[in-house]
Amino acid sequence: MNEEQFAKGHKIRSEVMGASYVDKSVEDADDFMRPMLELTTEYCWGEVWSRDDLPRKTRSLLNIVMLTALGRPTELGGHVRGAINNGVTVEEIRGAILHAAIYCGIPAGIDSARVAHGVLKDLGKI
Repeated sequence: MNEEQFAKGHKIRSEVMGASYVDKSVEDADDFMRPMLELTTEYCWGEVWSRDDLPRKTRSLLNIVMLTALGRPTELGGHVRGAINNGVTVEEIRGAILHAAIYCGIPAGIDSARVAHGVLKDLGKI
């Protein structure tokens, strides 16, 4: 593992997803999960999210749409929180999910809308 890249990824991940969420994921990582945490933090957050070719807001919207397409509600919930941290509005999140629903299927859109609604409600945004 590249410690410098991991540290950069950890910083960005904490800024986007929230420090308490990230700290808990690090604390909870056992011997089985630690390699996945390290891989994700180093490459996803340290390599890709650190690039300056797309703003974080755009990356967040892309993640919402891709996670809708893939049917990954757990990850979607985290990225809805991250999107809010990155300045994405409730209206933009709704719009991204509606757009994804047309291309990915209404059931995927409904599931994602439900997840996003719950997260946004918990955050006091709706």
